[in-house]
Amino acid sequence: MTTPYFSHETAIIDQGANIGSGTKIWHFCHVMPQAQIGEDCILGQNVFVGGKAHIGDRVKIQNNVSVYDSVILEDDVFCGPSCVFTNVINPRSFVERKTEYLETRVKKGVSIGANATIVCGVTIGEYAFIGAGAVVTKNVKPYALMVGVPAVQKGWVSRSGAVLDEQLTCPETGEHYQLKNEQLSLKSPL
Repeated sequence: MTTPYFSHETAIIDQGANIGSGTKIWHFCHVMPQAQIGEDCILGQNVFVGGKAHIGDRVKIQNNVSVYDSVILEDDVFCGPSCVFTNVINPRSFVERKTEYLETRVKKGVSIGANATIVCGVTIGEYAFIGAGAVVTKNVKPYALMVGVPAVQKGWVSRSGAVLDEQLTCPETGEHYQLKNEQLSLKSPL
């Protein structure tokens, strides 16, 4: 029986995992039972996907990333190498808190840089950009550029990931954005 996805011979795909067509799962990955992975995704080397994790379509997860239970990655998310997700706010090795997992939602089109940490319980808005090494401890607005420890907003980015100029115009695509009530939105789609 052939599968509609590719998995390297060293990957472990547990029975009951739901994986979409066109997805590629590379060396030393482990996908738990009941994990949900969409179509046309790429999981780099040494990626772990928990059984209660949900990954949308066209998601790219680079090497050494663990997508734990209660982490939701919507469509078109990019996770840089060794970025970190958590699911318990106050872990202790001697206290079981599996019933206390906090949902982390990464919305459509978000990019998370290498070695960034996403503390559980936050939502990262559409097309936000989390810089390498940033530590996200609170919700992130759509299109926000977040850097530092803890992460703070340093500007706005377009859908293509380019930093917007003072007129809120994308230098790559020419798309125009508008800021209303401290929320950025696309003004004129091309």
